[in-house]
Amino acid sequence: MYAIVRAGGRQEKVAVDDVINIDKVSEEAGATLTWEPLLVVEDGKVISEASELSGYSVTAEVIGEAKGPKINIIKYKNKTGYKKRMGHRQKYTQVRVTDIASKSTKK
Repeated sequence: MYAIVRAGGRQEKVAVDDVINIDKVSEEAGATLTWEPLLVVEDGKVISEASELSGYSVTAEVIGEAKGPKINIIKYKNKTGYKKRMGHRQKYTQVRVTDIASKSTKK
């Protein structure tokens, strides 16, 4: 079973016990995040209708902060002596997906 969720302006494919990096959030380590899935695949059955998806939720636990790779930015203009070098390293929050649950119990 896996789900597609919107986390930080992007869509992520998540399954239970996956560790993913999302855009930085203000929650502390150990806090719980809850997402509404955009799509759920359960035993080969694809669930994408809003009425059925309202019964599902994805919960994740915040592990801590993480940093992305260093990106080097170089600006250069020919024949003028202009060179500028900058760098950027994006900050992320690392989360572990703990559960993909259906709110209605199936018997």
